[in-house]
Amino acid sequence: MSFHVIAGTFHIQGYSPDGDSIRFAADREQAWDVLSGRPATPNARGHVQLRLEAIDTLETHYRGHHQPLTYAEKAAHELFAALGIHDVKWDADHYKVTSADDAVPGFILARTTGTYGRPVSFALSADAGKQLGLTDGGEHFVTPDDLSTTANAALLNQGLAYPTFYTGLFHDLRARFAEQTRAARNAERGLWPADRTNAGVTVDSLAAITEDAVILPKLFRRLIEYLGTGGTVKGFKAYLARNPDRVMVLPQAHSTHLDNLIEQNGSTVRLTEPPEQLVFAE
Repeated sequence: MSFHVIAGTFHIQGYSPDGDSIRFAADREQAWDVLSGRPATPNARGHVQLRLEAIDTLETHYRGHHQPLTYAEKAAHELFAALGIHDVKWDADHYKVTSADDAVPGFILARTTGTYGRPVSFALSADAGKQLGLTDGGEHFVTPDDLSTTANAALLNQGLAYPTFYTGLFHDLRARFAEQTRAARNAERGLWPADRTNAGVTVDSLAAITEDAVILPKLFRRLIEYLGTGGTVKGFKAYLARNPDRVMVLPQAHSTHLDNLIEQNGSTVRLTEPPEQLVFAE
């Protein structure tokens, strides 16, 4: 699978980064023009928000809510370490980075942008990029073995990210990430011992999913969208049916909607398929 190579610098100072998104400044202003999809638009500082391919880490600030912060914060620090960003200091609320060894050089590999114009990317440190022989403005055919050099893989390997696949990712790369996910789960690394996605989570309050239970972030976001600032989870499946997420279940390549993969018993909700067996439509 061939990706565009974009060299630049990673930035977190003055932002609220998490484990699966970070700001990036391309060395060349026109570098973003090669990506398909909605145009990527740099902010006043010349930085573009990335969306890391194939992974989803626990939410730190979604609609004013967060998931259990222990694993969310560990994911962010794992991302920083993988990219060579050190000496990170946060504000008192641990919301915004006040200082860091910032503007660290590195590379991204990307082909397209997502719904909000964020380049869907593999992120690599400068050393990892040199290891692959990356050249700014060039193309690189990404093999499954190449994935081990990416920050994306580092987060999956440490069990600090869930696999969240979309239709744009080729099957061989997806299969390698699925293998890494199963290895991390079997080794009980990171968040996996606390995960309740398939076992089921009893949503008897917002605190059940913001402070206590660790679940797939996509499921968390849908629960937050439904619950808002309160209420009960009683009509959650019906809500999902009215607001469908198209999804394919592997290995049968069975197309369905997310509500058909949710089992609900009273206030207990669970996903019936492992996250690595799902491919969502953009």
